[in-house]
Amino acid sequence: MTLTTHTRRTLLRMTGALATVAPSAAPFALQLAAAGAAAAAAPDYKALICFFQYGGNDSTNTVLATDADTWGRYFAIRNVGTDPISLMPVGTAATPVGSVNPVTGRTVANMAQPEAWGGVLPIALKTAQKIPAGTNATSRPFALHPAMAPAMPLYTAGRLAVLANVGTLLNPLTKTQYNGKTAPIPSNLFSHNDQQSTWQAGSIEGVNMGWGGQFGDLVLSQNGANSIFTATSTSGNAVFLAGKSVVQYQVTTAANPALTMNALNGTTLLGSSGAPTTLKGIVTDTTAVNNLANDYAAIVQRSIGASSTLNGAMTIAAVQAVPTPPTYVNPTTGATTTNPYAAQLYTVLRMIAAAPSLGVKRQVFFISMGGHDTHDAQNNAQPDNLSKLANAFLYLDNALSNLGGVDMRGTVTAFTASDFNRTLTSNGDGTDHAWGGHHFILGGAVKGGDMYGQFPTLGLDTKTFSNPDMVGSVIIPTTSVDQYAATLGAWFGASSTDLATIFPNLKNFSTANLGFV
Repeated sequence: MTLTTHTRRTLLRMTGALATVAPSAAPFALQLAAAGAAAAAAPDYKALICFFQYGGNDSTNTVLATDADTWGRYFAIRNVGTDPISLMPVGTAATPVGSVNPVTGRTVANMAQPEAWGGVLPIALKTAQKIPAGTNATSRPFALHPAMAPAMPLYTAGRLAVLANVGTLLNPLTKTQYNGKTAPIPSNLFSHNDQQSTWQAGSIEGVNMGWGGQFGDLVLSQNGANSIFTATSTSGNAVFLAGKSVVQYQVTTAANPALTMNALNGTTLLGSSGAPTTLKGIVTDTTAVNNLANDYAAIVQRSIGASSTLNGAMTIAAVQAVPTPPTYVNPTTGATTTNPYAAQLYTVLRMIAAAPSLGVKRQVFFISMGGHDTHDAQNNAQPDNLSKLANAFLYLDNALSNLGGVDMRGTVTAFTASDFNRTLTSNGDGTDHAWGGHHFILGGAVKGGDMYGQFPTLGLDTKTFSNPDMVGSVIIPTTSVDQYAATLGAWFGASSTDLATIFPNLKNFSTANLGFV
């Protein structure tokens, strides 16, 4: 590797797993003194939490249009193969294992069959959706997957919203333009790595700054001495949190979440009482002639200080009062399992509870879960994945309602993201890579109980039916990731000038703010 192709700042961003570039923490004891007073009133605080669904969640089975015309096409296309993935209509009762479902005529062999889950869950919209071309309906009702039941009270209460048909776009795109290649099309569609990167950072794999990190750049100065905690990941390195000045701080889901150098924590090392101090002096020595070595030593030094500060913050009363994640039961097996989303949220919630004592006012968090690449056995995987998401939403909302004695729901906005949607067609027991899909936004500031964007026409082209919203089995997005992200950024405090810089393609779309928050 030559330094001609990598700036020192780029190299620092690449070492985010170790630490970040930020001033070392102020004396923690002084900050603790103000913790009680800070908890008495809602602080000047905002946080964004990205739930990334790695692998490409099948959002066609997550949010559904249930008018007879759309449902008929959906059900006919997906009620095929060795293990049909079509959900049951609204009002369908769950069919006990061992009996025959009256809708499909299938014998229900186990709980990993849609017949056993009952019908989809109707949701009311505050704003009626426009009926798109090619859809023969007088009105358009909608529903959620049965596994999303734990999140239904949040939608009804107006704190959960749906954003329809969002995906990576460079500009608005029609079916004719896509087929004729007469307008720019995002690179490497249907590639996991590239679409994950494009969702998180606006370009294919290799880009080194994400929009979450760039939001962090804008607020870095508001976090004072502990700006090191501005952009935090609970699930490893993610380009989403990389910025120009911000380097993501990575934590674990342990009781003490900050990563530490174990050799420096004990009183002895290899039998020597002086070895820990000596080793610390070596790894934090900034007197080398080489600038890169000095930068590395500075990062290590700040990381050591940050880990001590954060793990110390985990002992204050507001943090100790954060509720632990509730027990989670896999809906298809009945087994009690750990919910990865909730485990990560526990760390995030404790960091939010500690924010007043740390003097931190603006934070961006990244949590994630894999297992959404459901080419096979989708009926086993997706209900469990969506149940974990819905249970995590409910846990987050409940915990924020009284965090350190304060209702923090209005100061935290969570949202989902994923590589892409899945194909409308089934491959027998699963789905393949597609494009435009549907996502959720949760929070007290969210204008919930409604759907934003335009839900598409569903259906494959035939001799008598041409779907303007699909190419083959893939939905063309009608809302861009840039619009989605810019709406979140505006709530977070980014100006229109900031957003135009972070999202250069935003100018190609008529609406920069989608209005869901």
